[in-house]
Amino acid sequence: MKKPKYIDISIFIVNRIFNWRFWIAGLTKKSKLAKKIIDKMLFEDDEIVIVPNTINIDKKIESEGSEFLPTDVLKDVIKRSEDIVIMDKCLCRTSNDCQDYPQDIGCIFLGPTSRKIPNHVAHKATVEEALNQIDRADAAGLSHLIGRNKIDAVWMNIHPGKGLLTICHCCPCCCLWKVYPNLNNEISDKIERLDGVNVKLHEEKCKKCLKCLDNICMFNAINLINNKISIDYDNCKGCGLCVNTCSFNAITINYIEESIDNIVNRMENLIEIEEI
Repeated sequence: MKKPKYIDISIFIVNRIFNWRFWIAGLTKKSKLAKKIIDKMLFEDDEIVIVPNTINIDKKIESEGSEFLPTDVLKDVIKRSEDIVIMDKCLCRTSNDCQDYPQDIGCIFLGPTSRKIPNHVAHKATVEEALNQIDRADAAGLSHLIGRNKIDAVWMNIHPGKGLLTICHCCPCCCLWKVYPNLNNEISDKIERLDGVNVKLHEEKCKKCLKCLDNICMFNAINLINNKISIDYDNCKGCGLCVNTCSFNAITINYIEESIDNIVNRMENLIEIEEI
């Protein structure tokens, strides 16, 4: 009988306690000691940027007359990477038995530490395959995040964590980061909106269908106040999932200032990336 590998035990445990994540995250607000321990174990040195889904935004976001897709940030980082590994399945969606979004669109991991990911749960990928994965995730209506995400190094037991960069494709129903509203602010502040991306609510177009309130926003930024839809722009991370949901163009995304170079340079500082 084969001895189970660490990662298989981790997947087994995560599958069974996945929905406890809200309770665990809530401890960071209730106890200073719990916040300190959980932050140290799972979120230390995290730096995560949300990249919006763009499939329903006329395919383009205009910036000073040029055309730019926020997913170009992800693609530019991938093109600079020597080591690319793609998970065969999404741990979050498989743990939650998601029926609305593809379970086989897994995270992309970059950097030298990704070489240590066991090949029975992931595979080494080419740049082209990783770029296609981004497009496939976007077409499926998923938003994205990119950055250092310590929890990935922990559950896979691979080190050093600082040699691993995560690109995750998030759905509104299963994403780990749905715990955002439950986290202590010092932890949740490690998740940022992509510079230059802004969400806007057009009240005159809103028909109050309330679809945007139906478990769509992972960051608890959309609420019904005085019988009107309201967006808390401080909490909004610009994931774009509410834009996909609205049939009346009452919520839109625009891109004000092109920031691809800035964000790619930040990612270069987080991980070893090969210069083109």
